[in-house]
Amino acid sequence: MHRARILTLLRGHAGGADAGGEAAALAETIAFVEAHPDCLLRSCAPGHLTGSAWVVSPDRRRTLLTLHGKLGKWLQLGGHADGDPDLLAVAVREAREESGLARLGVVDPALFDVDRHWIPGRAGEPGHWHHDLRFLLEADPSEPLTVSGESRSLSWVEVAAVPALNPEESMARMVRKTLALG
Repeated sequence: MHRARILTLLRGHAGGADAGGEAAALAETIAFVEAHPDCLLRSCAPGHLTGSAWVVSPDRRRTLLTLHGKLGKWLQLGGHADGDPDLLAVAVREAREESGLARLGVVDPALFDVDRHWIPGRAGEPGHWHHDLRFLLEADPSEPLTVSGESRSLSWVEVAAVPALNPEESMARMVRKTLALG
């Protein structure tokens, strides 16, 4: 079953989840996956799974952010699973598509972070939840970037400066986790 692998990944992250909002998002995501066999599809009305890449430089001092075209926020790279149960592969694929980076390394195949956030409705698309499984990837900041049609801009940002661009707790949490890596 495609969900068994996802549930194993999520449950394996329980010990690494932040005690605050991330633990709640993790529990809600596990319950969502258990309740919705179609959790990997955009057609799942309440929401769906997404895979994100928190791309850092080798020295862990910078992260690559995108100014999201629709949401108008600086965010990590990522996108919809569209039926793919390998959320790490989704995160890598989306990072490549959204940045043009050819060389991305997986720092750890385990989850780096889990978030659940509301996506407001737009013309023809009702509001829904994104259950975001986030992975830590590494790339060389000197590699050329290509802005995709989904972004307004891309930028390597000092990790400590991320909250000034996006003060949301889920971003601040990834910053804290990155700074703790040393």
